[in-house]
Amino acid sequence: NNFTNMITANKAMCFERLKIVKAGDKDLDGQLDFQEFVHYLKDHEKKLRLVFKSLDKKNDGRIDSQEIMQSLRDLGVNISEEQAEKILKSMDKNGTMTIDWNEWRDYYLLHPAGNIPEIILYWKHSTIFDVGESLMVPDEFTAEEKQTGMWWRHLVAGGGAGAVSRTCTAPLDRLKVLMQVHASKNNSMHIAGGFSQMIREGGVRSLWRGNGINVVKIAPESAIKFMAYEQIKRLIGSNQETLGITERLVAGSLAGAIAQSSIYPMEVLKTRLALRKTGQYSGILDCATHIFQKEGIAAFYKGYIPNMLGIIPYAGIDLAVYETLKNSWLQRFATESADPGVFVLLACGTTSSTCGQLASYPLALVRTRMQAQATQQGGPQMTMTGLFRHIVRTEGAAGLYRGLAPNFMKVIPSVSISYVVYEYLKITLGVQSK
Repeated sequence: NNFTNMITANKAMCFERLKIVKAGDKDLDGQLDFQEFVHYLKDHEKKLRLVFKSLDKKNDGRIDSQEIMQSLRDLGVNISEEQAEKILKSMDKNGTMTIDWNEWRDYYLLHPAGNIPEIILYWKHSTIFDVGESLMVPDEFTAEEKQTGMWWRHLVAGGGAGAVSRTCTAPLDRLKVLMQVHASKNNSMHIAGGFSQMIREGGVRSLWRGNGINVVKIAPESAIKFMAYEQIKRLIGSNQETLGITERLVAGSLAGAIAQSSIYPMEVLKTRLALRKTGQYSGILDCATHIFQKEGIAAFYKGYIPNMLGIIPYAGIDLAVYETLKNSWLQRFATESADPGVFVLLACGTTSSTCGQLASYPLALVRTRMQAQATQQGGPQMTMTGLFRHIVRTEGAAGLYRGLAPNFMKVIPSVSISYVVYEYLKITLGVQSK
């Protein structure tokens, strides 16, 4: 047992040394010279000072077990007081069961990946994964990311990843919209048949109808949501670097509602363009002009209410599932680092997004049908409740889930593509994860 423990300890020491070399090696020669080491120490000490201040809730220059528990709880990680005391004991040199700055610095200075904001850095969710719906609660950014301007690089990388992901999965998205609007008991539409019908009517290019506006709306929606989220955090009186789960849901849902309200006419345009026949509109502007002249300004807000109502179940379920999976992984496996690795992150993102979409799908279907009502010649103009009743009466509960198959088919490729492109753009934009 002693021999095994000694080997484990040596492995851990080697692992830490490799991480220090990797973090400080500016010229990428695989070695750490004296100047690089001094630069690493100064840079890392600044980061540690920020972390220490964020943990020191009482501003008394010392961290106790309650403050550690509170900080982790803010991140969605619940630990017992006994576990918090174990963390303290590993750093507490003088037996006071509190940690001052010197003890904190001495313990973590040669430990590049052992601080709490790593959880925020590694577990970003809504910024990284784009599944075509923008109803997720925004990610938190660390104080360091905000001070260094890394936050906007993350958002730009996320927007670029979303654009590529949506373009790659656009045929499935258009098929989903067609099935939501046109499929019924009397007009069954299957995946293969739907694709054949689209290609027959407008050629292969028609598979990407509506994708242009879907990509264009990423930038304004992301920017408005981020700014609104930060303002709402201030309004609810939080001075903490991160919010608790309930506060995040409230702030995120309100920010989502503001962003969706601002760009909602683009949502209507996306649906109309996806449903258009060959030659019906020459482009986005022509479609917008046609809708305005024929139906008036109110047409750009058809389906607005079910869209707003869908934010709560989508954001709530997505956040709850993601935080539960994250919390479970951190408690079981986060011994050396909060970095979950690619596959764990993809699995958690895919699972939580799928659950969120499933919870809000009936509202999304009703929204799409309301947006499309004027395109159906002679069709009745129904209210949200009237449309719900009509679908259940004529098609049963299953009618509320038309188009669910192509919607779920695009989740895994969407998440995977957006993650890969996000990581590539991060490198291009010089985003540092540590």
